[in-house]
Amino acid sequence: MSKKPNTIGSATYQRIKRDIIFGELAPGAKLKLEALRESYDASMSTLRETLSRLSSEGFVSAEEQRGFFVTPVSRSDLIEIAKLRVLLECHALKLSIENGDTDWEGNLVAAHHKLHLMEQKMAAGEDDQKEAWKRYDWEFHLAMIAACGSANLLSLHSILYDKYLRYQMLVLTYRGDEAVGEHRRMFDAALARDTDLAVSWLRTHIEKGLEHTLAAF
Repeated sequence: MSKKPNTIGSATYQRIKRDIIFGELAPGAKLKLEALRESYDASMSTLRETLSRLSSEGFVSAEEQRGFFVTPVSRSDLIEIAKLRVLLECHALKLSIENGDTDWEGNLVAAHHKLHLMEQKMAAGEDDQKEAWKRYDWEFHLAMIAACGSANLLSLHSILYDKYLRYQMLVLTYRGDEAVGEHRRMFDAALARDTDLAVSWLRTHIEKGLEHTLAAF
């Protein structure tokens, strides 16, 4: 029985975080507990705990006497997030290539295959697939760095990736063949254990994505 509240709390956390990332809870919006209780069918204590957790991760801001709000967005914040992502993800990729075994390679091949199939759907104009596309994109980037050997690094990267994704979803436009090519090149370099080349392509991929998002912001 003791696991049930944790399960409910985890589900509520995932749903609210997902709705913030995908823009259904707009930047700057006030998060009224009563409205959230009705929308997410969760108790007040679960909601307060969830919002406090999201506040600690930077997705929600808590203002004294005013309550909770979805964290606002800005160009400077996006640039900072992208720079931090380059710093963390490139370091994690370097470690992962050094440490990765056959299982890591197999998981990476599978993740890239799924992502590439979804990229083909996006290229064909299937915009209703955007959430699945970004999920496979996340799974590919995670597979690249999964062998880094640091749970703390992976946890920090996950939060940064979601913050970066939130901006992408606000101004979603598909980069097409350019992004597909970057994924392929970093994938090939990682499998070839060419650390410098893989890291270089990852940095290019994040920076090009930043430029593309800023242009549409």
